[in-house]
Amino acid sequence: MDIGLTTLPDEDIAKHLDTAYRLMERVTVSVDDPGGGRPDVAGTGRRFVSTVATGGLKRSANVSLIERISGVTPDDPMLSPGQHSLIYGLRRGLAIGFAVADLFARQTELESMKAENRGSPLQGDRATHFHKLLNSEAFVALFTTARYLTASLQAATEPAEDPPEPVLEFDTVLDAYKGFLYSLDRALGDLKEDAALIASARAFATHTIEALLARQQRFAEIGTFDRMHIRVDADDFTLNGLDASGAGRRKPLVMTFKKPNEVVGNHIAKYQALKIAKMLMAYDFDRQMNPFVELGGFLFTFIGDGFPGTGKTTLIQMIAGLINDYCEVAGTTFHYENFGVDQISSYQGKSGQNCRQFIDNVMDPRVIGFGTIDDLDQVAASRSDDNTSAGQQEVTAVLMESFGGAGTVVRGNCSFGMFSNYPEKIDDALRQRAGARWLVDGPQTEEDYIDIFALLVGRNHAIPVGDHDLFAAQEIQRAVKEAYSDLNRPAEDGLVRIYEREIGANGIPATLADIGRYLHAIKEVEPRFTGRAIKNITDAVKMRAMDIELPDEWFETPEPFLRKSYDEKKAMIADLRSTITIDMVIQEIHRYADSEFRYSDKSDEASVTAMIRNERLRERAAREIVGLKEAGKWNA
Repeated sequence: MDIGLTTLPDEDIAKHLDTAYRLMERVTVSVDDPGGGRPDVAGTGRRFVSTVATGGLKRSANVSLIERISGVTPDDPMLSPGQHSLIYGLRRGLAIGFAVADLFARQTELESMKAENRGSPLQGDRATHFHKLLNSEAFVALFTTARYLTASLQAATEPAEDPPEPVLEFDTVLDAYKGFLYSLDRALGDLKEDAALIASARAFATHTIEALLARQQRFAEIGTFDRMHIRVDADDFTLNGLDASGAGRRKPLVMTFKKPNEVVGNHIAKYQALKIAKMLMAYDFDRQMNPFVELGGFLFTFIGDGFPGTGKTTLIQMIAGLINDYCEVAGTTFHYENFGVDQISSYQGKSGQNCRQFIDNVMDPRVIGFGTIDDLDQVAASRSDDNTSAGQQEVTAVLMESFGGAGTVVRGNCSFGMFSNYPEKIDDALRQRAGARWLVDGPQTEEDYIDIFALLVGRNHAIPVGDHDLFAAQEIQRAVKEAYSDLNRPAEDGLVRIYEREIGANGIPATLADIGRYLHAIKEVEPRFTGRAIKNITDAVKMRAMDIELPDEWFETPEPFLRKSYDEKKAMIADLRSTITIDMVIQEIHRYADSEFRYSDKSDEASVTAMIRNERLRERAAREIVGLKEAGKWNA
């Protein structure tokens, strides 16, 4: 269970600033002796190798980061802006690391064990546990400092050389910092430009994080820190446990965005896509929560299915474009990422790691995120399918755990969309983790086909439109109202039979008991209609109740809504919500259940087609065997 957001008071940081500065002035480190430098043998160009073993020997090294940084411009006694920002950031990062280590000690037994150990040395198992907690505290402090540097240092270039391996010591926090400062001193070397100085420092901090995360399994007590969410308001810095998704530089989003009027058909999907974009913008970065999560109706995951060419990619481009535009108005960071077949690896475990990194990047609470998995049937697979690769099975496991696992935390800053032409090939449990089902069937009516042709043909013609009100059928409110009314009756044959039988016996559902009987009747025919299906339906109903039209004026400038406090946003949204009606419930049952019957029918149809093909092959083989026998060529 996550620990709630903790604001780190500035006074807790300030008391460590002097210690941090003294460490930067001078620190003595005990490091491995490489053997005296091994000088060249004159005239040979080769190194002299001593016959005396020096393995395990240590030497003392004095390090002054302040001298190293100020030495970039030896002829100028004044620090440049870049040098000052690095010294200030490093001192601040070390002090924050000390303060977070103190917080970790208070959250665990470490603080009380330190007091006990000062009175008399701990013995036995308590001493062992004490040393493990000290090691974890050192890990926490070092990780915090490195994350602070990656967040605060803005590098305009990449370093010319890869950073050296950090010296990692975990006996105490001071030992950890000594090794870190010694390694950072080596990373900065003899640089003579501010840009290279900042780039090398940031690259080394990122490399340190990677080295720490590679060793995190050695620290059993680190779980307490991993569940922490710590905020330093003065620095606009948020630390979310071991989340290092912000350690790397985010690439600018390059995508061809689509406007809503460029999406023809798919009315309900387009309508809900518009809602998702506005819902995400209600997220409060300080509280790290979205009012729509608390009030109900937030769409965390959804799945869209349809034939190739019906507009799934266009929907993705529309959603990403809307969120991107809103984020530019609000001045917040938008992160879009797609997980595709190119991230399935032949190396064991790598596909799962790639998928976990994708999930972490999108769920980063410091950004508004939108993640997509296109062609889901190729990326993840059914666990019962023997033809799938180990990488696909790894991805399926990660997605299931992330979208509906015991540790899933929905903050309301991101949404995931899964798209497939063949949803019947997806694992049932993963498919049911999609909170909404979108039938992406593209243009359907005569008006739709006129509109899409007019849109795609462009303007380089003089052909008259004719007797048609161009794009009137795409007017979203009218189209959605008609689309929802179509859901008063189911569409799939299997569900139609259940509906007609229930209506004939009990009439149109009007009470909760009627709804329950109808759901149970569906379950009797479709075993996959489980409790999770009911939850998805109720979530969709809550979303319909929150199916409010957030005014466009709220998103044209940041002041009316985007920069309001969490409580103000929540009150503004709550004033607009409506009450759940029986029509909403019936329509959402039909929308969800139709999709399950559609998937079952496609799966059954595919199985029947395969069986017919196999039977035809058997008959052909039998005829050819008879021919071979008659020709005397059958030697079996």
